Amino acid sequence: MYRSNHYFLGRSCSTLFMLWFLLITATASSFQLYNVDQTNGTGRRFDGIGGLSGGGATSKLLVNYPEKQRNEILDYLFKPGFGASLQILKVEIGGDAQSTDGSEASHMHNSWEENYFRGYEWWLLKEAKKRNPSIKLYCLPWGFPYWIGNGTLSPYKTPLVTATYVTKWILGAKTHHNLTMDYVGIWNERAFTADYIKILRKCLNTNGLSNVQIVAADGGWSIADAMLKDEELQAAVSYIGVHYPGTVSTDKAMKTGRPLWSSEDYSTFNNNVGAGCWARILNQNYVNGYMSSTISWNLIASYYSTLPYNRCGLMTAYEPWSGHYEVNSPIWMTAHTTHFAGIGWKYLKHDNGVGKLKKGGSYVSLVSPSGKDLTIVIETMSHNHSQCIRPALPKYTVEPQNVTIQLDSSFSFVKQFYIWFSELSFTQKPSVLFQQQKPIPVINGQVNLTLGVDQVITLTTVKHDQLQPYGNVPPSAPFPTMYAEDFEGFPLYAEPYNFAQQTGSFEVVQVGEPYNKVMRQMVLESPVAWCLADYGNTSITVIGNSSAWVDTFVSVKARIGKVNGSKEVFIAARVSQGGCSTLSSRGVFFFVDPINKTYHLYGDIAKSKAILSGTISETEPDWNKLGLYTKGNIVIGLLNEKIIFSTSVEDIYLKPGFVGLGTYPYGIADFDMFFVEEI
Repeated sequence: MYRSNHYFLGRSCSTLFMLWFLLITATASSFQLYNVDQTNGTGRRFDGIGGLSGGGATSKLLVNYPEKQRNEILDYLFKPGFGASLQILKVEIGGDAQSTDGSEASHMHNSWEENYFRGYEWWLLKEAKKRNPSIKLYCLPWGFPYWIGNGTLSPYKTPLVTATYVTKWILGAKTHHNLTMDYVGIWNERAFTADYIKILRKCLNTNGLSNVQIVAADGGWSIADAMLKDEELQAAVSYIGVHYPGTVSTDKAMKTGRPLWSSEDYSTFNNNVGAGCWARILNQNYVNGYMSSTISWNLIASYYSTLPYNRCGLMTAYEPWSGHYEVNSPIWMTAHTTHFAGIGWKYLKHDNGVGKLKKGGSYVSLVSPSGKDLTIVIETMSHNHSQCIRPALPKYTVEPQNVTIQLDSSFSFVKQFYIWFSELSFTQKPSVLFQQQKPIPVINGQVNLTLGVDQVITLTTVKHDQLQPYGNVPPSAPFPTMYAEDFEGFPLYAEPYNFAQQTGSFEVVQVGEPYNKVMRQMVLESPVAWCLADYGNTSITVIGNSSAWVDTFVSVKARIGKVNGSKEVFIAARVSQGGCSTLSSRGVFFFVDPINKTYHLYGDIAKSKAILSGTISETEPDWNKLGLYTKGNIVIGLLNEKIIFSTSVEDIYLKPGFVGLGTYPYGIADFDMFFVEEI
């Protein structure tokens, strides 16, 4: 609850108003004074709040939503003045490598080809721009295709090759999708080299991309140390971007004079504690660390819930088959800033509109470029209700408190503030999320407020109507118990929507009659990996109700590529893991080598738990149909409709999981006529 100048500004009901009326005995001396003053100038430029799609495959299921719900979700993310109203969209430059929740397709699987229609990030970038033409676009690689490493696991072996590869992605965005990138990063949370950054800057400039600014190095603060020792490096880097800084920066980073960003942050389950985390760091990244932009990983939790970091997005949309989605409270914490301050606004100076509250919490003040609008955002998030996933949060306390906001004479034009209020609840009481209150007058340059705990309050001169959220969201439902896919409905080069590739890259290609369109695994060799999942030289894509499916029948037609082909294809059930732990997945994996006419059944994808193996009397020279039946301890394998084994497995393999398919090793293989049924 808080109050100001004879107006109750919290929960707008008559009972609470009367409660406030009885509490107005607080004296002026009990109010702590905070000055909002620009007579000595302003602080740093506000560079915006953003979301990150990728790192990896975090928007995978969004593209397949029914059109109505998909548009609603995109509006909540990007439409100005509606939901999160995000100001930056950061995406992964796909590198055919696992990068957290899946692998994203490279625009150059091989050095001899380019394709700018793979994956879904291009689509998402265009949808964001459609809703907000002013949104800033930022791209960054996690992994790289094998040929970039030139026989190593480093993208810096031939830095000009890597810089050219990244530059081509940016040029392709413009040429094929009319997308102008604003920022580019180096290598997500991995080593940087000064030489590569300088070469990338030159490569961008040479290709007419001097407008694209480099953010370095999407990891820790060591980039600042390097910049202070190297003038050319400092000139090449426009912004210092760090990850999960815990709201603090370093003296050396400040000495560079470059804008400081938290270029990846949050990564927290999106309940009210996650909202508290997000609200706190949006303010305190600047209050404590002078970071003028904060970007959420991830943008939207649109990946299967049993993959790593379930619901660590600003909102949730992982049921395209039902159309169900959830607008979680972090969306509304974002709105408290993005609806009322834009990129190019200026923070006021510390202790003159920016700082910590005496009894816990923080406040920031932003002024528009014209100087005619002022926005103040206050948060009072308690320690236990605002812990992010990382780093650990030192103990502190927050108490209810009375504050006076004192405006200096340069804000004499401010006669009233529009008020927006949120209060996160951790009891049975419902939360209040981004509710407009009655405007409050500014009297003698002052506003008095009584603040509670776990609140966010925006005071602003920007008039903004309360928009009604979309209604009638379809109810939640599990993945269908029967699912078939012939890939005919996909555009060429698309990644089939409900399949979640974990290693390798699967895309739709045309092969002629009778199969026409099929799903092809495209990666030929192990990529420059971002994590251990790619060290197994095995591709896999998964699908289905992994929290429930134990007994299933899955089948697919498959063939090995005649050029650059893999050696084995497989189908699997009860696949236990994805993400960077994919190589540790247990389950039931049925591998077929059609050339040597052998099969193997393993209890893990890494082939360390052999169950049985044997020879096959006949295989087809082209397409073969694999089938896998699992019912309790019984596992039956079929090839071309004939049973080739029936066995019993240990109880350890009875846990639910995905069904999947893939290749060993990497190499070309085609898949068609996929079918799965829960038994």
